[in-house]
Amino acid sequence: MKEPLYRRVNTRARFVHHNHGGDYRHQRNTKRERDSDLPRGSMGGRKRRGLDYTPLFRFLLGKIGEDWDEVRDEAAARLDSPDPIYWLVARQSQERRDYVRIGEASYYSGLYIDDDNRLQVVNPELGADDLEPACPCCTHTFNGVRFTRKDQHPPL
Repeated sequence: MKEPLYRRVNTRARFVHHNHGGDYRHQRNTKRERDSDLPRGSMGGRKRRGLDYTPLFRFLLGKIGEDWDEVRDEAAARLDSPDPIYWLVARQSQERRDYVRIGEASYYSGLYIDDDNRLQVVNPELGADDLEPACPCCTHTFNGVRFTRKDQHPPL
């Protein structure tokens, strides 16, 4: 059994917010819910918070040039859901992007499947020195490497 291609982020750390919403206990038995025609309100769907898919992205970048079916099957077996695979890998030609932004300051090479069913990079010449950070306060990375260019925006 191989390790999963995702990891849990520490959601208990101070000042780390992972898109937490209100709890059902704060809305049940409210006036709006009592007056509605529904017998009970929904508890809402389970949200998946606190998962980091960086190991998946590194796995995919390490499998460039290999057979897509084998790569996809191995990645899907080691994930909780196959959806994050397609955050980087374009299913159709119009979905191809030179780079993909994941989160606030992490960028990864866009990937696609060629005619020979091999995983390929959309723009292999693109590197960390070609991208410019959006703000001076964050550490921006491209495929895990810090941007080398500095922020060109003047301070406010």
